[in-house]
Amino acid sequence: MAKYRCTVCNYVYDDAKEKIKFSDLPKEWVCPVCGAPKSAFVLLSDKTVEEKKVEHTVSEVLINQMAEWGVKYVFGIPGTSTLGIVDAIRKSNGKVKYLQVRHEETAAFMASAYGKLTGHVAACLGISGPGATNLVTGLYDAQLDHSPVLALTGMVPRPLIGQGSLQEIDHQAFFEPLSVYNKTLMTEDQTTTLVTLAIKHALLDRGVAHIGIPNDVQKLPYETEILPFEGRMPNLAFGQEDWVIEKAAKVIDQSERPVILAGFGARGQGTKLLKLASKIGAPIIGTFRAKGVVDENETLYVGCHGGVGSTAAGQLMEKADLLIAIGSSFSDLSQIPKKRTVQIDINMLMIARRYPVEVGLLGNSAVLIPKLTEKVAEQHRADYLEEIAKLKQEWLSQLEKEADATVKPIRPQYIIKVLNEKIADTAVISLDVGENCWWFGRNFRMRKTQKLVMSGGLATMGFGLPGALAAALAYPERQIVCLTGDGGLTMVLGDFLTALKYGLNVKVFVMNNKRLGMIMQEQKVEGFESSQTELYDYNFADFAEHSGGLGIKVTEPSQLEAAVDKALKSTKPTIVDIDTDPRRFL
Repeated sequence: MAKYRCTVCNYVYDDAKEKIKFSDLPKEWVCPVCGAPKSAFVLLSDKTVEEKKVEHTVSEVLINQMAEWGVKYVFGIPGTSTLGIVDAIRKSNGKVKYLQVRHEETAAFMASAYGKLTGHVAACLGISGPGATNLVTGLYDAQLDHSPVLALTGMVPRPLIGQGSLQEIDHQAFFEPLSVYNKTLMTEDQTTTLVTLAIKHALLDRGVAHIGIPNDVQKLPYETEILPFEGRMPNLAFGQEDWVIEKAAKVIDQSERPVILAGFGARGQGTKLLKLASKIGAPIIGTFRAKGVVDENETLYVGCHGGVGSTAAGQLMEKADLLIAIGSSFSDLSQIPKKRTVQIDINMLMIARRYPVEVGLLGNSAVLIPKLTEKVAEQHRADYLEEIAKLKQEWLSQLEKEADATVKPIRPQYIIKVLNEKIADTAVISLDVGENCWWFGRNFRMRKTQKLVMSGGLATMGFGLPGALAAALAYPERQIVCLTGDGGLTMVLGDFLTALKYGLNVKVFVMNNKRLGMIMQEQKVEGFESSQTELYDYNFADFAEHSGGLGIKVTEPSQLEAAVDKALKSTKPTIVDIDTDPRRFL
């Protein structure tokens, strides 16, 4: 008696156990498990079936290859077209960990945040169709912020591709616009090569690498050697020849009012930036995403530039005769004016992106900043330094004046002041998009030892909580803080349950003004009447309590400090819901 295997789902039809022989089944008969046609079955011998039990599958090889190249986490929701991959993760004995989320958007946000925080790759996994489409907002966030992410999606079985099958979409076309690498794994022999290339592209091109994997391919038996990481990646510690650096140094030496602009690409280089600033007597201005690159209590750091910028940064930038831009994308929101510029960036396309530059230094800022510092002449600009200190003090005095602890509803400026005083020096802060973001960028003073993660280029609401979940995985020993608004939190509120399920001790502070506050302000600025910005008043603290976390509701300014202290000392996921004034400066 013969046995036949479905090449789509591996279901085995055994003539000895069935009432009808396989050869006698009608042509229109379909697989009872996956619905594949009769033609998708192949004849097996008993020996073949036995051999299959001891072999690995494509999915297991794929996961082992990911582990070899440093991927620790996969975020997602299991489904029909990803069962092979999910099972392979289960069999990996913890080499790769799967975290089940409540929405695939959260999975992609977490992978994006993990890449931004660590520089390493995490993966998100979605099923064919809706799982794949739900990933896209988080993946675009990663792509625009140059965060390395591996996106895996299940697909319908190969014999059903192109036939309008349930949940079938064109994965190749769908992911092409947002990927630095986009392939479909169609045969066993592609497995290790495509995975390593995907991770390599994600790291070196700094973006999203996607692999679509048909359901039947995931379950195919496959044995092969895992490709090692060592010897397959280049060293990125590169810079320019000395004559180019000397040319840049001469331009700087000739300036009288230089300003250093530190972007996200300068992260980790705070000490080197301060040495350069001290030697040439120049202030440091940051972009929003670069908050924390330099300790904001340093004398020469004067704040952010742009819509959330300080008055000190704005005035010094306006009067500057030279801009030394390091790792900045020159986004429209940074509002950097046209200046004579010396620019450092690791991405050649960012050099002179907005305006022509005097000298463009291509390379790693970690290498180039010290070399430039060595070449420039030491300057003593007493009047300039005195002006910098005076402007910064005027700005800090303004912030202190705004943080009125007596006004009700509680002023956002006072909330930020309390958080600034209470949050640990080593905290990781995940910031959502909305008016809460505006106040944080403007009023919070980050320390060098703190980390910030946010949605930059896409500026998407809902990033805050997933970012905090990823931070808790990357830095389990640190205090993890999420600052969000009622609008942003509602979009991903279900994944507070993910924090509870995996014991991710995040502290969520909600600036609850019962409306889409930033949109309300934009309507006002553009002369529109406020419309469709009011939100249903909901108590997020009740949600946390009912779910098994800690929930704290704050309605009075006098309650705020104690509430923040209690939250930060809590040993379980916490939501602090703070009634907040939606009006600005009133």
